[in-house]
Amino acid sequence: MSDSSSVRSTHQTTAPQNADTINYRLEPLMEEDRTAVIDIFNHFVENSFASYREIPVAYDMFDRFLAMIGEYPAATVKTDSGQTVGFGFIHRYHVAETMRRTAEISYFILPEHTGRGIGTRMLYYLVDEAREHGISNILASISSLNDQSLQFHRRHGFIQCGRFEMIGEKHGYMFDMVWMQKQL
Repeated sequence: MSDSSSVRSTHQTTAPQNADTINYRLEPLMEEDRTAVIDIFNHFVENSFASYREIPVAYDMFDRFLAMIGEYPAATVKTDSGQTVGFGFIHRYHVAETMRRTAEISYFILPEHTGRGIGTRMLYYLVDEAREHGISNILASISSLNDQSLQFHRRHGFIQCGRFEMIGEKHGYMFDMVWMQKQL
């Protein structure tokens, strides 16, 4: 993970000018982010198709995230007041060494903070860091019912490279798992 000061200085974003302008910054994912990260993740578990899970997770899921991330980059999105409003990371796609140049990306930003360039900033940060780790392919696994994420990834150069039809069911709705890929 990167030094906090370098992440802050190169990855700051400001919302469009209005009465409630909020400044955002990316910071490395740290142990003290455990509660906020899991609360954000659980928001998406309960209220959307961005997470494949249907039942909220316990705070020890943070340890699983850390184990999955390993030495790959991970960041949180924080407001000037220090509130964590999102997080993202890349992780190894497959254990076989022949696929060491491919990683999977995940990010979650609370809905009231989307549409302000934060997702784009997080994506660019993680892609830049992925390149430094020798990654040449980024994969994203997305529910077919998460149209916002599908559109976001298309806008940022991801192409659909696979689809498993009707393999998931969440909140009574069947969905496909859509795989998207960005070659770096």
